[in-house]
Amino acid sequence: MTYTQADKNRLRWRSRRGLLELDLVFELFLEHDFDQLTPAELDVYQDLLMLPDIDLLELVDGKTDTTDDRLVPILTRLRHWQVAKKQ
Repeated sequence: MTYTQADKNRLRWRSRRGLLELDLVFELFLEHDFDQLTPAELDVYQDLLMLPDIDLLELVDGKTDTTDDRLVPILTRLRHWQVAKKQ
């Protein structure tokens, strides 16, 4: 899929979550990594955003691992910002 700026803006909006812990991580991710994502990575990111907040938080926190190998690169980036926000 080709992503227009409007599509990217919608993904940014959908990145706002119901949990402050996730919002803080996503804020850093969006600021530093989001614009470098390829269209394929944006597809995966969109799939990741479909997860319920609690499941997503557990993945980002590293409390659970995904069985979907496509999510691993994006989760690695998000986990980086999870660690960075704690420092």
